[in-house]
Amino acid sequence: MSSLLKDIYSPAFYNSFSDVLVKTVPSFNKKRFIERIYQDGFEEKELKERMKHTTAVLHEFMPASYTQAIPLIEKTINSLRKAGFREALEFIFFPDYLATYGLEHYDTSIRALEFVTQFITCEFAVRPFILKYGDTMMQQMLAWSLHESEKVRRLASEGSRPRLPWAMAIPFLKKDPTPILPILENLKQDPSESVRRSVANNLNDIAKDNPAIVIAIATKWKGISKETDAIIKHGSRTLLKQGSKEMLQHYGLDSTHVAFSDFKILTPKVRTGDSLEFSFAIKNKDAQPQTIRLEYGVHYLKANGTLSKKVFKISEKTYAPGEQVKILRKQSFRLITTRVFYPGKHQLSVIINGEEYPAKAFELI
Repeated sequence: MSSLLKDIYSPAFYNSFSDVLVKTVPSFNKKRFIERIYQDGFEEKELKERMKHTTAVLHEFMPASYTQAIPLIEKTINSLRKAGFREALEFIFFPDYLATYGLEHYDTSIRALEFVTQFITCEFAVRPFILKYGDTMMQQMLAWSLHESEKVRRLASEGSRPRLPWAMAIPFLKKDPTPILPILENLKQDPSESVRRSVANNLNDIAKDNPAIVIAIATKWKGISKETDAIIKHGSRTLLKQGSKEMLQHYGLDSTHVAFSDFKILTPKVRTGDSLEFSFAIKNKDAQPQTIRLEYGVHYLKANGTLSKKVFKISEKTYAPGEQVKILRKQSFRLITTRVFYPGKHQLSVIINGEEYPAKAFELI
């Protein structure tokens, strides 16, 4: 079995899917459909290209009229459910169909987005509609935040994230997230954990461009419920990593009564593929229990000779008065696709309750 994600679009998938299309799309030709899927260099296509290709091929077998095609898509999804299919990544071409062919058909597409997202998320597909229809679409997202289906409510939050990963940007929401805030207000105590996590991720997006808004929301929502407090904590993770004084104060994180000592780089020379090892000690000098947030920053050497810091969390917990602990930690330099490691002098620093202590150097060889 292939381990490549793109191979979710397999012969078995297309065979099963086309068996459903035979029942739902008039005059559907299964043999011709599968032939068309495997044309146009299918094997060389990556995941997103295969998805887009599936969208285009499906469109060839649907009525030319978008408003006539949508009922057949809805019928197909209902038949997939009856056949035992559940939400899975390979069906992301359904939302893509709406975004590709339905942008000029607002009313039809709104109903379709609401239906399809209950089978496969439309968080990516909804964004072209936000860009085109602006305030009108954001009012629709607000209405969806009160929907009976948690998947539609999640779409209201996830689809309106200013910085949704792997999705097209929404510049006007990055600049001014005000239209998003009523949606998050409606969802801050949602019974669904997936919806609440989406609210937290939306807040974290907002914090990257408008930190003051998130700090104000954190103050406003504090103590409403343990679930809302969890949303605030997860939604402020970027601000905490950045050492935001206001957010650190919100959580009572102060390094004044924390002693930091015995910081050592245990592996001053690290080979690519191995791990950096380091240790340090902390002590709660306060007469009261104290919450201490421990992080470290790896100052990676870049190709141009400058350093770029990435912060990693160690822990955040309460220490008893006078409690002292030694921390031993490893940081992997195993080759990964998302980062290039350059040989030379790198640095590592320890961060305690937002205060960064002087870094120590190590060499990557």
